[in-house]
Amino acid sequence: MSRERSPRLMEHPDLEQVELPTVLFALSDASRLALVRELAVEGPRTVEACRETDPDVPKSTFSHHLRTLREAGLIRNEPAGRHRVVTLRRDELEGRFPGLLDAVLRD
Repeated sequence: MSRERSPRLMEHPDLEQVELPTVLFALSDASRLALVRELAVEGPRTVEACRETDPDVPKSTFSHHLRTLREAGLIRNEPAGRHRVVTLRRDELEGRFPGLLDAVLRD
């Protein structure tokens, strides 16, 4: 029996399939890096709260940043009631690329 995919569910890559250049590219943008830093400090946040990090960024650009981070395996973007919650995949990333997040997130 096939299960219909909900439009609210997004695909998240298996980190075993993610390559280091993909992760580094996602972190190379200052806005994306700021968002990852915020998630590392604050923990999971709604998409709306994440947008407050840089409210001058157009909504389409912000959506692109979230997609780039998700496809690189850095975040999860999952439904939670009427909102979406963005979570840093810290433990999974540490298992795949030990020490990378700590090194990148240092000021």
